[in-house]
Amino acid sequence: MSSTSLFRRATEADLPALLEMMRDFYAHESLRFDPGVAERALREMLADDRLGRVFLIGGGAEAAGYAVLTFGYSLEFHGRDAFVDELYLQEGARGRGTGRQALEFLAGVCSDLGVRALHLEVVRGNEAAQRLYRGFGFEDHDRYLMTKWVSSP
Repeated sequence: MSSTSLFRRATEADLPALLEMMRDFYAHESLRFDPGVAERALREMLADDRLGRVFLIGGGAEAAGYAVLTFGYSLEFHGRDAFVDELYLQEGARGRGTGRQALEFLAGVCSDLGVRALHLEVVRGNEAAQRLYRGFGFEDHDRYLMTKWVSSP
């Protein structure tokens, strides 16, 4: 199976499958999951290409995972940038090179869209993911990602 046939843009019809995988991903990462908030955010992203892209991973009838790419702009990184906001593979799809293929695919999407820099975050204790990301060329800038909520969903 070619790398491009492994990924397809998600649509509103994919919301149930995406929400189920998001629930699993958030549980794995110990994040709070609110299905209503998640669905609203997904619908907004699917409806507005300026915000980013959502992709399903897997060539079969059932998705093996999903990837979310969000867009921004950075003076430090010389223009349009993107963030791998979420990258999730179901357990059976892990350790088979699919994560690397997903990163290659997302980098290609970014290149096609004129994105200058691609960012992601990883939990400090997730050494397997860090190896994957470093092996793909991501660098640690020895900074903390800090967040302040300015409004509630």
